[in-house]
Amino acid sequence: QVQVVESGGGLVQAGGSLRLSCAASGRIFSTLAMGWFRQAPGKQRELVAGIRSLDSTTYADSVKGRFTISRDNAKNTVSLQMNSLKPEDTAVYYCAASTSWNKFLVSSPDYWGQGTQVTVSS
Repeated sequence: QVQVVESGGGLVQAGGSLRLSCAASGRIFSTLAMGWFRQAPGKQRELVAGIRSLDSTTYADSVKGRFTISRDNAKNTVSLQMNSLKPEDTAVYYCAASTSWNKFLVSSPDYWGQGTQVTVSS
């Protein structure tokens, strides 16, 4: 079992920045694929960014060039730096962990955090 806990989020004006952090425990962190999903009201949950155990990354087209995912295996944490935020980035953001990268790619990771609200005002 893996416990995933997010922190960060909040309210920011368009064009601003936020940083989300996530801590995972219960398994060797360096072997886990980690990432962030988001779900806006009335929409399906979507993958925002993911990072593999060997540090290769993937991003949704809508956030490329604005968001950066990184991991610190020594601290068992993964972060999402969000810059140039837009109102359409408003959503609940979920940190997720998985033993399989392919599960991330089909939005079915093994473990989920509780979610944190990000609101971008125009």
